[in-house]
Amino acid sequence: MLSHVDLCSGIGGFALGFQWAGLSKPVFFCDIEPWSRKVLAKHWPDVPIAEDVKELANDPDGLIPRTDPKRTILTAGYPCQPFSLSGKRLGHEDDRHIWPYLLQIIAQKRPAWCCFENVYGHVSMGLDQVLLDLEGQGYATRPFIVPACAVDAPHRRNRLWIIAKNVSDTDSAGQQQSNREMAREPSEQSDSGGVQPGQTMADTRHAGVHQQRQSGDVEQEGGNERRVRRDGLPKRKGDERQDVADTSVRELQRRGQEQVYEQPDIQMQSGRGSQGEPPQRSTLSGLGGMADGIPRWLDEPRDTPRTVKGVKGRADRLKGLGNAIVPQIAQKIGEAIKASIDA
Repeated sequence: MLSHVDLCSGIGGFALGFQWAGLSKPVFFCDIEPWSRKVLAKHWPDVPIAEDVKELANDPDGLIPRTDPKRTILTAGYPCQPFSLSGKRLGHEDDRHIWPYLLQIIAQKRPAWCCFENVYGHVSMGLDQVLLDLEGQGYATRPFIVPACAVDAPHRRNRLWIIAKNVSDTDSAGQQQSNREMAREPSEQSDSGGVQPGQTMADTRHAGVHQQRQSGDVEQEGGNERRVRRDGLPKRKGDERQDVADTSVRELQRRGQEQVYEQPDIQMQSGRGSQGEPPQRSTLSGLGGMADGIPRWLDEPRDTPRTVKGVKGRADRLKGLGNAIVPQIAQKIGEAIKASIDA
């Protein structure tokens, strides 16, 4: 099983889902919420837990247990407030924007796999930069929108999932390169076909096959010029000028234009008004039912009203559930990664 470094852990949804998938075993947690750390400590008592990703970024090798990068997966459900449609959407200007710190840790730890989760609003704010940063570190990336209802939860809850695989720390034989080799200047890299650090997936199609110089959409090879797409393939009639990394993102944005301001977790009242007005939204949503597969000791009883006093830890439980990922989705992702590794 892989070693699992779980940052912005919440109540352990990634760890639980990946364990169900037989993919990994958690070796390190980090979450800023004291109550979430108590939950993690209860279920994984032998796993160390840190409090602040920003502190980890200053010394990841000293604070995060050493693992074999080739057998390590890193996850994070990093804060959604900078991108959420229900917030101010300040992006990188938000104090809770910690992606640059996560990137620092990834750059130093070089895990074989990364998996991230965030809100749907991240698609239209910040996702391009995240994918660009990961690909700049030599990771092949793919974003997905997977809702909770995809695993039979009784609500939609669209969420963005990002899967990234380290493709730059391997040589032509598929073995991990040493840090010394990775640190060499580009001019010192061999032409054996290995992917160079910082290359995008578009570059890997031709790495080690022939030397190229590209200017815009014109490729020069052996003194001859030909029109190419930015992914290195010959340009065809009707091709749009866009990066490979942008393709999935733009498709997500296109498909989601009509859903951007949707409130998927709020129930709709049936029927229309006498003048054909659209149905009215109810401000109350159902509680309970283990919709996300959370254990019953943490779930809200069905007869619990929205406003109640005297229920111990209720606010913490609601916050923990609201911030939690759906572990069944993490399980499906874990199964897919495991199948890729075993192939």
